[in-house]
Amino acid sequence: MIKNEIPKVLIVDDMPQNVELMEAFLAKEPYELLQASNGKEALRKVKAEDPDIVLLDVMMPEMDGFEVCEILKNDGETQFTPVLMLTALSELNDRIKGIEVGADDFLTKPINGIELRTRVKSLLRVKCLHDRLMAEKNAL
Repeated sequence: MIKNEIPKVLIVDDMPQNVELMEAFLAKEPYELLQASNGKEALRKVKAEDPDIVLLDVMMPEMDGFEVCEILKNDGETQFTPVLMLTALSELNDRIKGIEVGADDFLTKPINGIELRTRVKSLLRVKCLHDRLMAEKNAL
């Protein structure tokens, strides 16, 4: 993400009302909001759209968020894309599993709008710094 670009945020959740809620929470920010309703669609959107951050529901049919996160973090092209896991699960084991597959942060449902915006901004700031460092390294 170049500093003057509008950040792309991919929201992945199989419940349309959750996507709508997160879009409403993020609507005040200058983001391009993308959506996917399952893990396979999320992986296709990541390849096609190159989002700057992925907001990823854990519990989805077919391919859960843990699997999607692990695939993203094991791919050289997407390993540094921040993944914010969204979960109704509050068990320590679930958070540990998320960390093991490479999740960058977690939010527990029900989502608090202020916390969501703050965490997204923080992760995007880190992504912007990483991208700037990589651009400078490649310019050398």
